[in-house]
Amino acid sequence: MAHLIASQVAVAVPLGNDLSLKRTALKVSNLNFQDKSWALVLTFDLKANNSQLRSRHVTCMSVQQASVPKVTVSPLELEDANEPPLNIYKPKEPYTATIVSVERLVGPKAPGETCHIVIDHGGNVPYWEGQSYGVIPLYGDNFDGKTASLCVRRAVYYDSETRKEDPSKQGVCSNFLCNSKPGDKIKITGPSGKIMLLPEDDPNATHIMIATGTGVAPFRGYLRRMFMELVPKFKFGGLAWLFLGVANIDSLLYDDEFTKYLKDYPDNFRYDKALSREQKNRSGGKMYVQDKIKEYSDEIFKLLDNGAHIYFCGLKGMMPGIQDTLKKVAEQRGENWEEKLSQLKKNKQWHVEVY
Repeated sequence: MAHLIASQVAVAVPLGNDLSLKRTALKVSNLNFQDKSWALVLTFDLKANNSQLRSRHVTCMSVQQASVPKVTVSPLELEDANEPPLNIYKPKEPYTATIVSVERLVGPKAPGETCHIVIDHGGNVPYWEGQSYGVIPLYGDNFDGKTASLCVRRAVYYDSETRKEDPSKQGVCSNFLCNSKPGDKIKITGPSGKIMLLPEDDPNATHIMIATGTGVAPFRGYLRRMFMELVPKFKFGGLAWLFLGVANIDSLLYDDEFTKYLKDYPDNFRYDKALSREQKNRSGGKMYVQDKIKEYSDEIFKLLDNGAHIYFCGLKGMMPGIQDTLKKVAEQRGENWEEKLSQLKKNKQWHVEVY
């Protein structure tokens, strides 16, 4: 996900440390991880050097194995940071990181191009799941505690008359990132954001996650936290329910990963996809995430009444349709939506990060 700020700076939401080691930078020893997409073997040793860093010994199996790999985490040697790190690096004084890999995520029939980008920040720009990085283009207007992942869709422009893509106009930051190569340097700022952090006071809570496109980024970080780490202080035993809306099957992001969670954790994970160009809703129209929400509305409202958290991330245009659907459902249930929404926000159950 990337959009421009002041026409030059783009914000991309990280997906959690590569394979999502929990929050802040970590001490990682003898980590050997072979990713099925990049065939990249990494070995790192990062020493914790301030109170925000936490040390763990990590062991990871290949993601190509039959079950979702587990990360064995020893008791923390340092106290957890109580507050997320915020704006360690600012636009005027960014941190220079290095591109590790750039991978196209979508298939040939997907509209546009979305890339998974791994950057090496050396453990100097720690963050929590759900926070954001800023990326400053160098031109013009994994489980290691040292890398972060970005999910970036290449921005393109269309001619207002022909409605066809105009190759003479390209997004600045998203194209800079998608065109980057291993070893390239990038300037990053942040981390920023406290809205989309995963609450951990109740490990048995229900988390309903609604995303469009690259908005799935923070939720991927959540799910890796829930299902790929063995952390003494957080053993997830609740329900994670992901709704993902994209154009077609070729546009699905990290579908293999989510499908594996569904197979290995059927009691703790649900996964519903809305493919607008391939599926029809009950009225015969295109299938959007709000239509999926409507299908499960009674169950979703009951979960919210019992304290479930609900998250929304993606294009700003997703929210009016979702809000309208939730309002209609509330009215059918004899509830006042404005009052219910106010109570959800007051209870800190409502989390929105749209762009």
